Amino acid sequence: MSEFHWQKSTYSPDASNCIEIAHTLAAIHIRDSKNTDGPHLTVKPHAWAHFVSHTAQPKL
Repeated sequence: MSEFHWQKSTYSPDASNCIEIAHTLAAIHIRDSKNTDGPHLTVKPHAWAHFVSHTAQPKL
């Protein structure tokens, strides 16, 4: 999937146990950093934003 510019979270200290994302205007692509040649998940930008908004909220 080299046509995308894959990025890891800055919270990930090394290349393992994380996800990488690549974004275009039409989609967000998500893959496992340990399997860069494997399949990846594609979602619409609004779906990704919704997911991130729920995972980033502090736990009470």
